[in-house]
Amino acid sequence: MPRAAHMENTIVTELSTLGFGPFFEEQLRHFTAPEIVPARIASEHRGAYEVWSRTGAGQAQLAGRLRLELEDGGVPGVGDWVVLRDEPGPDRTATIDHLLARRTVFTRGASGPQVRAQVIAANVDLVFVVCSLDSDFNVRRIERYLARIWASGAQPSVILNKADICEDTAVRLAEVETRCRGVQLYVTSGLRSEGLAMIRESIRDGLTAAFVGSSGAGKSTMVNALLGEARMPTGEVRASDGRGRHVTTHRQLVLLPGGGLLLDTPGMRELQLTDEDGLDSVFEDIAALSAQCRFRGCRHDTEPGCAVKKAVESGDLAAERLEHYRKLVREAQAYELRHDERLRRQSERVWGQLHDEVAQLRRWKGGKT
Repeated sequence: MPRAAHMENTIVTELSTLGFGPFFEEQLRHFTAPEIVPARIASEHRGAYEVWSRTGAGQAQLAGRLRLELEDGGVPGVGDWVVLRDEPGPDRTATIDHLLARRTVFTRGASGPQVRAQVIAANVDLVFVVCSLDSDFNVRRIERYLARIWASGAQPSVILNKADICEDTAVRLAEVETRCRGVQLYVTSGLRSEGLAMIRESIRDGLTAAFVGSSGAGKSTMVNALLGEARMPTGEVRASDGRGRHVTTHRQLVLLPGGGLLLDTPGMRELQLTDEDGLDSVFEDIAALSAQCRFRGCRHDTEPGCAVKKAVESGDLAAERLEHYRKLVREAQAYELRHDERLRRQSERVWGQLHDEVAQLRRWKGGKT
């Protein structure tokens, strides 16, 4: 059966086409229901989901029980595999009964005062950081993205897009190569469909890739080029600062012609770290030097015998690179402290409610235990 890019117009008989594999199949062995309907979440709109199963696409919503069971930030995200109560269809909304464990998950700290992790992409194999070669070019932002990707368990790559409007592409490529060692780099022009062939080759049948980056970096333009049609909306960027409008408003999984899946995401102005996972992979040079410090857990600040500070003094390590590393560590630690405080307050509220309920029960029984 030919595989089409539009799920709503085709019936998919092989779940492997959608990224299903042994990791998820093993989880289904524990279900005893006679009918098990595995499906993948392709998009999410304010709590309403588009899901893909072996019979096609349809709408779905969380079962009330499941909604109560899942913690904040633990609700399904795009790319997740779930178990439905019934098959999705054009004239009915299926019910999501279970959320399967994730192979990988790319998260960020939710924007605003909320202290919780927001799922950006679940069960992706490759994550491409798309950075435009205009005035919005920022290597430090790339490093921040790479830390979260390494922490997710996915394989990171970097796409430097809009090479057609950049006069010093080679200089910026060299800067990224120096700061992001061991990461595959691509130079592209999404508008001219240049440099995309190697990216397409890396997204093999059954694999899932995701594009992440700032607004205006050209993610949706490249998705359209890889699809061979203008399906994703695109917009202009401001000439003054190179920033784009949020044209992509939701995360969307698409099937690529010839196999493979691609997840397009809205531009993110802010990517807050939720932990220190992944930082050692981005700053391998600092991690290697840390092993030579006199004290374990050295903060590379005022401690004597710090190999990292010595490398800065000798010129082997750039001072601004160490300072950026420190900044990201402080940010991650601050988030973890706020998160722990939030959990503590939640626990206190729960115990307080239990105490009140016990007191009411004793009063109702006339003070008897």
